[in-house]
Amino acid sequence: MSTNTDYGDGHKKQASAWFDTLRDDLCAALEACEDGVHGPNPTSAGDAGRFERTAWRRDEDGDDDLGGNHGGGVMSVLRGRVFEKAGVNVSTVMGEFSEEFRDRIPGAKDDPRFWASGVSVVIHPCSPLVPIAHMNTRMIVTTQGWFGGGGDLTPVFPIEADTADFHGAYKDACDRHDADYYPKFKKWCDEYFFLPHRGETRGVGGIFYDNLDTGDWEKDFAFTQDVGRAFFDVYPELVRRHMDEDWTEEERQAQLVKRGRYVEFNLLYDRGTQFGLKTGGNTEAILMSLPPEVRWP
Repeated sequence: MSTNTDYGDGHKKQASAWFDTLRDDLCAALEACEDGVHGPNPTSAGDAGRFERTAWRRDEDGDDDLGGNHGGGVMSVLRGRVFEKAGVNVSTVMGEFSEEFRDRIPGAKDDPRFWASGVSVVIHPCSPLVPIAHMNTRMIVTTQGWFGGGGDLTPVFPIEADTADFHGAYKDACDRHDADYYPKFKKWCDEYFFLPHRGETRGVGGIFYDNLDTGDWEKDFAFTQDVGRAFFDVYPELVRRHMDEDWTEEERQAQLVKRGRYVEFNLLYDRGTQFGLKTGGNTEAILMSLPPEVRWP
């Protein structure tokens, strides 16, 4: 396990800068999809969407050795003709965990101070034939330090080739670092993105990892970067495959029901949602993952 000094200011700045770069690259790729759609489908004649960015600062009462700086982030949201709502958020925050939360975080029981930075992506397409997608990568520092993240796909109508290519991209990323990563993190994803009250998985999976600390910061950071790059490479390609296809009202209604499962998971079980709300994050940014329209039958 790495010491806290392995996660010092230099590495913090390096990680935060990478998350910003990935944000910029993903936003550009998704805007290119908006420009490239031809249809005809129910939304293709609309205007191409562009990301709108909103900066926020994290407020925390009281004086401390942070000098009143508790960080913040930038929320980037696109509403267009391919993506009904696509969010790509970055944040870097610091402070102290509440007493009720610190026992649940490694290294925070005796010293509640923390630093956390990451990028979070949730995409709700207009078309029910284009899969919903999620990806995030993060670095967290307490008296310990680690990386976490992953990506998963939630198609309304699963297509075997799409699922294979999505998993293939993550398997390639994992295999470049450790042959055990993909089977381990795939299994973790399947178990994590499961709705016990429904008895079903949220989608067709991907990978999920947390508390990654091999003792080599550079190695763990390189893997986390490849997780982000894998999503950047594969997801826009899946979008382009299906974004011009027409769809029916029945398919749209099925999409709205599927989105309901997404809402249920994120509000009941998602660690990132709980972490953000428990650490004084921006509520609008945290709930960016929720779709703009949903239906429960």
